[in-house]
Amino acid sequence: MPSMKFANVLLETNPRSVSYPSLYVKADQPVTPAETEGTWVLFDKGLYDFTTYFNSLSVMKLRHYTSATAFKLHLELKGAACMVQQTMGDTFAAKPIPMTDTARHLEASEEWQTIDLPLTINDDMVLVGFQIAAEGRMELRNSYYELELAEEPTDVELVLSTTTFKKESFIERNIDLVRTHIVESNDDIAKHFHMYVMDNGRTLDVEALSSDRITVVPNDNVGGAGGFTRGMITAMEQKPKATHILLMDDDVAVSPESIKRTYNLLRILKPEHRSAMISGAMLNYEIGEDQWEDTGFMTKEGTFAPCKPGLRLTKFEDIIFNELFRVPSFMQEQRYAAWWYCCIPISVIEKNGLPLPFFVRCDDAEFGWRCNTEFITMNSLCVWHMSFHERYNAAVERYQTTRNTMIAQATTGFAPESDFMSELHRNVRLELKKFGYDNAELCLDAFEDFLKGPRFIMAMGQAEKSFMAANKNKEQLVSFEELQKQAAEDPELAGFDLEQIDRQLIDGDKPRSLSQRVNDYLTDNGQRFMKTRGEGYAVIPLLGWVYPAGAIRGKNKLVVIDWYNRKGAIRTKDVQRYEAIMKRYQRDLKYYKHNIERLRAEYRDARAELTSVEYWKHYLKMN
Repeated sequence: MPSMKFANVLLETNPRSVSYPSLYVKADQPVTPAETEGTWVLFDKGLYDFTTYFNSLSVMKLRHYTSATAFKLHLELKGAACMVQQTMGDTFAAKPIPMTDTARHLEASEEWQTIDLPLTINDDMVLVGFQIAAEGRMELRNSYYELELAEEPTDVELVLSTTTFKKESFIERNIDLVRTHIVESNDDIAKHFHMYVMDNGRTLDVEALSSDRITVVPNDNVGGAGGFTRGMITAMEQKPKATHILLMDDDVAVSPESIKRTYNLLRILKPEHRSAMISGAMLNYEIGEDQWEDTGFMTKEGTFAPCKPGLRLTKFEDIIFNELFRVPSFMQEQRYAAWWYCCIPISVIEKNGLPLPFFVRCDDAEFGWRCNTEFITMNSLCVWHMSFHERYNAAVERYQTTRNTMIAQATTGFAPESDFMSELHRNVRLELKKFGYDNAELCLDAFEDFLKGPRFIMAMGQAEKSFMAANKNKEQLVSFEELQKQAAEDPELAGFDLEQIDRQLIDGDKPRSLSQRVNDYLTDNGQRFMKTRGEGYAVIPLLGWVYPAGAIRGKNKLVVIDWYNRKGAIRTKDVQRYEAIMKRYQRDLKYYKHNIERLRAEYRDARAELTSVEYWKHYLKMN
């Protein structure tokens, strides 16, 4: 019967493993790297539990999705005497459950000793792991889980494609990790792997960073959608042709082991699961134990949302929940896999076409929904990604998101349960209530560009041009130093002192009575019907989706703070500008009402061309 080394016992030295070691091993003594590379020291007498996010084995999912029939743990140890024991977690396990009948004892030895422990598996188990009860200092190396298979593994040619724009520190680190731990490894993946880096900023040293099985491709600034699409086309046309492409963002940290496990998983999938996308989770780059998203869905209101609640992956009950989670039907119908880490069969791309030319935002959501494949998720398949609230950009959230969701729905039927017109209305009103007139106009710029029909977005260079224009037209933030200077020159901001501002004030709000709520709703914070100039100022967060209604009501000035990036802006109530924007909005809605059926037909008719290899090769100047 064939077998495969599926997952290495993973220990790493990086900011996340040092800050959150319980993602790897929970112990009452430190685990540190030895002088010999690949060897780890269990520091002293204690219990070392490897039933963790990275080092437990997802037997429930492996038995469901793959041809695995049996499981074995291979350990290489030396040093003090110890006991090795299998652990498991079932549906209601709050901590790892030791399996007493699996205990194996090793005598102390200064020579390396090997344990090959067959793992006991039953239908109740969600995952399994192991514990080492050490009598003193020990060393561990070359340890892994091995699977017995019902059939030989299939052949896989894996492409890793990432798109970058002037994020050299992230991408150069990831290239080095891939080169060291994948390309130069002795694992099977090394012979069936290629990494393409689409350099949209043309800032990378192509000659220095490219090597055997790693290629840096200077590219026009065509956004994530264009870069990833070029990766797809390149993967389809390379020799040998790729079977799968793994799309990964540039501003992430990744463990090479996640890529190895993805490759191994692809090789042993049962035939009925081979068209699935493998979706990696998004862990918080700043708080490395927190999972933010592990597949998402479009809400009925027209917003992007994670399917799962936030989880802390150093908690055993959360890694059990992570494996057991069943996606409700209302999410399933509008579900997608984001491209911070998403592995797609090339056959799925050939069947469903290439992405839409969106530059950034919604390209991955629309593509995942359109392909309508099964999504496979699994503990340990992930990246650490910068959180969205720390890089809020109105050009993305107000222009790109507004335009692209509308285009996607009109072109392919994306997210049929979502009401993107209601989301437009909410966002315009929200920005106006907060005197964010520049950003309200970005919403209308996006709406009007959607109303121009598919030929507008199909034009060469238009995607970049539109995004650059949105960045130019959005509200411009200034440094804290400049903000304080502007405030000092404004009599209405007398007393404003950044040194007295903290997050409690920025994120705070005030209660409103029912009559105040009604008044704010009807007047858009005193800008229609009963128009008022307002008095004083309030300090509020930059984030567009936040509505501190009590804090802003009745004010004439708002100081907007992006505390994470140490920037801000001063907004002034302007009833005349409010009226001009609302007049423009009503004009747009009138045009929409009279032309939407024609526009939907034009977008539907353009779908085949927009998603074709021929169109994209011309668009990307690959011909």
